Amino acid sequence: MKLYYSPASPFVRKVVVLLHELGKADEVELATVTTTALASDPNLMAANPLARLPALERPEGVTLYDSRVITAYLDDLFKGGMYPTDARRWETLTLEATGDGIMDSAVSMVYEIRLRDPAQVSEPWIEAQWGKVERGLDALNTRWMSHLTGPVGAGHISVACALGYLDFRHEARDWRQGRAMLAAWYEGFSQRPSMVATSP
Repeated sequence: MKLYYSPASPFVRKVVVLLHELGKADEVELATVTTTALASDPNLMAANPLARLPALERPEGVTLYDSRVITAYLDDLFKGGMYPTDARRWETLTLEATGDGIMDSAVSMVYEIRLRDPAQVSEPWIEAQWGKVERGLDALNTRWMSHLTGPVGAGHISVACALGYLDFRHEARDWRQGRAMLAAWYEGFSQRPSMVATSP
């Protein structure tokens, strides 16, 4: 299998962290691509018509894309148990969606600054995206701590990669302020070998 890869992408990191957690990092080739929303890599476009990372080429079927599809597939393939089959499944999927949503807004902020002419950059758009990030963080710090302190699953990985991306691209905004429980959880989770090995 081949994963189209960029070390700066939190969505790609999520897939690679999962592979490390499952002990299967050597099972997937990482194919590094340089791509942006305005200049898509041709190989990535051939694999994924949306030209978005990550994309997973498989020898036995269609190329998969969207990190949630890929992590679910790999977890199923390798019998990882990162997606519970009982009632906790819906909590895991919602926690994963929260982490993914934080990533999406945080990446959008970067694109707004990097890909637009400076005169066209919309500060209201940037702040609106940060508002979504903050609401997600507040929910994690209040509603989701009991889940985050439970057995590691796909939701934990998504949230950790989202927080790592905030440190990587938005450090000055100090997401930890007023969120001591979430910050303490991340301090511990970020020391896992899977997170250390994939740090951008």
